[in-house]
Amino acid sequence: MVVATDDPRVGRAVAGLPVETLLTSPDLASGTERAAAVLAQLDYPNHEIILNLQGDEPLIEREAVLGALERVTRRGDDIGTAAGPLGPGALGDPNRVKVVVDGRGRALAFFRTPQAPGCARRDAIFQHLGVYAYRAHTLRRWVALPPTAEERDDRLEQLRPLGYGMTVGVAVQQVPVAPGVDTEADIQEIERWLAA
Repeated sequence: MVVATDDPRVGRAVAGLPVETLLTSPDLASGTERAAAVLAQLDYPNHEIILNLQGDEPLIEREAVLGALERVTRRGDDIGTAAGPLGPGALGDPNRVKVVVDGRGRALAFFRTPQAPGCARRDAIFQHLGVYAYRAHTLRRWVALPPTAEERDDRLEQLRPLGYGMTVGVAVQQVPVAPGVDTEADIQEIERWLAA
C-alpha cells in the first residue's frame, strides 16, 4: 500500500502505519495522476491491477472497494468505481458527485448539478464514491489522454475516460454512503461518526 501525496504533513501523519509514502508533484491535477506517478516508480511497473482509494473517503465501505475491483477483474470494465444511495439533499449539493448507471452497471454520466444529464430516471442516479480500480495499461492511457472540456468545466476527472469511450463499471452498494470530505463541515461530521 502506498500513500501518495503532495503534502509532507500527510506523510508524517501516516509514518507509523505499515504503508509506503510517496511525495508526488504538487502540479498533478488529480488522484488518478497521482496513482500514475506511483506506477511510474521503479518499484511498481509490473503491477497489473491498481486500486486508487482517494483520501477524501476515509469511511468508505469494504463492499465498495471490492466492488470496484470486481468491475475490472470479473466484469471486464476498463475502470471500476463505486456508488451508493443518494442521501437527503445530495442531488442538489454540487459538492456531492452523482453518477447515472445503466442496466449493465456502467456509468453513463457523472455530474454535480441538481439535474442529471439527459433527464435520467431518479432510480438510476447514485452518489459516486472516490475509489477507482484499473489495469496498469488503462491507467497509463487515461493520464496520457488530453482533458475533455466537460472534465475541465465540472472538475470531474472521471469524465475523461467516459469522453474517450472507456467503460466505467459501477459497483452500487445498498448501504447508506458514509460521509466523505468535500467541505470543512464534512470534517466535523466525520469526527462525529468516528466518535460514535
